[in-house]
Amino acid sequence: MITIDRRVQTKCSVLGRHKQVFIDMNETVHHQGSFFGRRKGHKLRAHQADLVDNLLPHLALDIELPAPETLAELFDTPVEAVRFEIGFGGGEHLIAEALAHPEIGFIGAEPYVNGMAKILARIEDQNIRNIRLFAGDAAELMAWLPARALKRIDLIHPDPWPKRRHWKRRFVQDSMIGAMARALIDGGEFRFVSDIDSYNAWTLAHLLRAPEFDWTAERADDWRKPWSGYTMTRYGRKAEREGRRASYLRFRRIAA
Repeated sequence: MITIDRRVQTKCSVLGRHKQVFIDMNETVHHQGSFFGRRKGHKLRAHQADLVDNLLPHLALDIELPAPETLAELFDTPVEAVRFEIGFGGGEHLIAEALAHPEIGFIGAEPYVNGMAKILARIEDQNIRNIRLFAGDAAELMAWLPARALKRIDLIHPDPWPKRRHWKRRFVQDSMIGAMARALIDGGEFRFVSDIDSYNAWTLAHLLRAPEFDWTAERADDWRKPWSGYTMTRYGRKAEREGRRASYLRFRRIAA
């Protein structure tokens, strides 16, 4: 367990990096109204715009309505469990997981309109029935979800917000860890992937001090290599081509 005082010294050698990253954890962070993503994008093509206007309303979650007692009620097809991917980008990972696990319902949150248009096209082309979408702030959706509702939460190559003044915009914050702990079932997992050393260190430091979670790694390969069945995203392939190695962190929700 890492002890947090005014500053946390996290050796990235824990993640196989052999350098030190200093993270100031004493900074006050406000989360209400924070937005963990970037909305702007390129102009949509005609068919993409049509999908956003006509298909998305059938798949989108409305957090103005009361949350269902069980998330399985959100899906047209029977599902045994529900998973949540935060900021799915182009949707490569989310689509692959939904196709590989038709017995599981998937919720994807993405504020970036181009990413939403891309995944809608894939859903339409492949007639995928076990995905629901949220075109907004994942933090607001987390607050809406019922307790003990999710089997797994994935955060794959999130925006690292590298400038210090923007650290409060990173999704991994103490308040969000608490929200994830509330939403996950006992034994559920939070999985995090990034090729940014400082964000890996930040995430590890935050989760190691969270009493609700246990880091599952037992050997270096557990974080240096993708877990079985992992689908590499377009961004992940680009990072590999440019020589940046990602870390694959898994944290298990400890039984309350």
